[in-house]
Amino acid sequence: MKISEKIANYKTQGKTFYSFEFFPPKTDFGLDNLYSRIDRMASFHPAYIDITWGAGGVTADKTLEISKTINKYFGLEVMMHLTCTNMQVSSIKKVLIEAEKNGLSNILALRGDPPEGSSTWDQHEDGFRYSVDLVRYIRKEFGNHFCLGVGGYPECHHEQSDLDADISFLKEKVDAGSDIVVTQLFYDVDKFLFFRDKCIKAGIKVPIIPGIMPIHNYARFIKFTQFCQVSIPDSVTAQLEPIKYDDSSVINYGIDQATAMCQKLIENGVPGLHFYTLNLEHSVSAILKSLGFVSSPGTIKELPWRQSTSDDRKTSEDVRPIYWSNRPVSYLTRTEIWDDFPNGRWGDIESPTFGELNQYHAIRAGSKSDKIRAKRKKIWGEPKSIKDITDVFVSFCKGKINSLPWCEMPLAQESKQISDDLLNLNKMGYFTINSQPKINGLPSEDTEVGWGGLGGRIYQKAYLEFFTSKDKLDRLLKSVRSKENISYEAININGDLITNLPENNAMAVTWGVFPDKEIIQPTIVDTRSFLIWKDEAFSLWMNDWASIYKVKSESYKLIKEIYDTYYLVNIVDNDYVDGDLMQQILKS
Repeated sequence: MKISEKIANYKTQGKTFYSFEFFPPKTDFGLDNLYSRIDRMASFHPAYIDITWGAGGVTADKTLEISKTINKYFGLEVMMHLTCTNMQVSSIKKVLIEAEKNGLSNILALRGDPPEGSSTWDQHEDGFRYSVDLVRYIRKEFGNHFCLGVGGYPECHHEQSDLDADISFLKEKVDAGSDIVVTQLFYDVDKFLFFRDKCIKAGIKVPIIPGIMPIHNYARFIKFTQFCQVSIPDSVTAQLEPIKYDDSSVINYGIDQATAMCQKLIENGVPGLHFYTLNLEHSVSAILKSLGFVSSPGTIKELPWRQSTSDDRKTSEDVRPIYWSNRPVSYLTRTEIWDDFPNGRWGDIESPTFGELNQYHAIRAGSKSDKIRAKRKKIWGEPKSIKDITDVFVSFCKGKINSLPWCEMPLAQESKQISDDLLNLNKMGYFTINSQPKINGLPSEDTEVGWGGLGGRIYQKAYLEFFTSKDKLDRLLKSVRSKENISYEAININGDLITNLPENNAMAVTWGVFPDKEIIQPTIVDTRSFLIWKDEAFSLWMNDWASIYKVKSESYKLIKEIYDTYYLVNIVDNDYVDGDLMQQILKS
């Protein structure tokens, strides 16, 4: 969706939007962390995010890849920066074709900064001199496919001293086809309002979005304001000077100062706020909370997960197999080209793309780096025995570590209801990787499990997924086979399936009942999907865990033995009213 259309929708609703800017990290490790940060900040529901191009175009390829990734997998609209610096026309066209092909529909067209090591900006011999030339080119070659943003300067571009002249250049860019204006950072709201009003008088009718950079660090703040030639109000200087060596106090002041700026801007009718995050999270989230923008604990999700913005996925994500629920990234990567599910069953088993593994980890390119391996070794240690493996899973359940190969985030809020049971199960040798408690008619507004809109009721069958040894599996199945309410599937790396379910079975494990709607069944257990998930689930033992150790080490051999001999099990208690799945397993 074009950002200009989203902004129009916000205006119709009388709401102020907000957006975030991130820049491509220099390392794979940093990129991995950035994806995690963006995923968390996506819960704030920004109107869009944008990804910078980098001085001299040094991050061009990475910017494009990150933009494609986030647009497709994170449920966020993306505005990708594109600059003239060091870019010939053929290269620009290639980037735009790739963006169009991958569903990117928003471009921030900029001249750009000089390349690193250079203090002056020089036109590429086969490129554009000004951003207006880039805007004209995009409109000529691609029509209205892209929403085009351009930069605005409340205190003039640093190469321009006449504000009226600078605004005339801005109007030229708008007249050439720009849809929105995003301003440079500033700290004097009155100067922004003066600039905005002059733009309106000059005939600039597109939304003008103020750029907000919270003060995180005194030295960095001084550096940025000097580089951008941005004035600092006396009141800000007076507050910062006594605390400039106290980083914590500077951060807290920056939050308060930015919040006050945003409040004044909103009172004066700005359509939205664009935050220059510097790839940081705390200050922006605190500001949004202070403004009352961050969703309160009762906010309702449309579905139990965040949908992709990609048009080719939106129609096929009403139902999702539960196996990938703790791994939203790999789920989206895995299923990006699956056919629409027939008759309520996810995926067409006859499709040649069903279960294809070749794109796994595409989103987390840094996961194989030495730094990532070192990080994982620090978290998971160097296990020498099954007890050591048990201790890792127990630590995850206790919240002492925040990830496992199968879980890209800490224990879900709803699973904390059964955390004691999960802890005991892991101590017994059932290495849990996914779970949900039974729910019988809780309000859809519930702060932990609510989704789907107001006035509804939410239901869930208790579900558990784990790895365990063959002897423990045999004891468990002997105990539950007589229970008519228990459904189970178990499989080893060789594909030996043990189940009490019909062939190609699919059943809902989460559903909701809402006013004036059919019953919604968004999460399912699907045998065919389970067989595909098996490959990934087992591979994670080796690819993400064993791979951090030397092949001849005890740790590697131990994990390889688990990979070779253990079973992956999913088990469902169909009695969502009186069932007691966890206790039945614990008593087995």
